[in-house]
Amino acid sequence: MAEYPVNKGIGRPVEFKGLKAQYLFIFCGGLLALFILFVILYMVGIDQWICIGFGVVSSSVLVWQTFALNARYGEHGLMKLGAARSHPRYLINRRRITRLFKRQRKEETT
Repeated sequence: MAEYPVNKGIGRPVEFKGLKAQYLFIFCGGLLALFILFVILYMVGIDQWICIGFGVVSSSVLVWQTFALNARYGEHGLMKLGAARSHPRYLINRRRITRLFKRQRKEETT
C-alpha cells in the first residue's frame, strides 16, 4: 500500500501534492459534491455514459481550477482576496472642512 505524506512539519500548513491549506479542502469538498451529484443523476435514470462523461469532465475542471487557484493566489491568497473585496474603495466625509479642524468640547458631567 502506498503512503502519501500529508504534512511536512510542525507549524507549516497542510500540503498534499502541491495543494496548500484551503485549496485542499476546496478540492476534497468539490470531489465529494461531484460524486454525490453523479450518484443522484444515475439514480434518477440518466444514461450511464452521460453520467460518466459529466463526472469526468466536471472533475477535470475542478482539479484544473483548484491547482490554478493554488498557483495564482498561494497559501493565504483567497483570504486576502476576500478581505480586499470587503474594504471600501474610498471614504466619503461630507462635513465642511472648517468643522473638521475645530476642537470639540467635552461635556462636563455634574
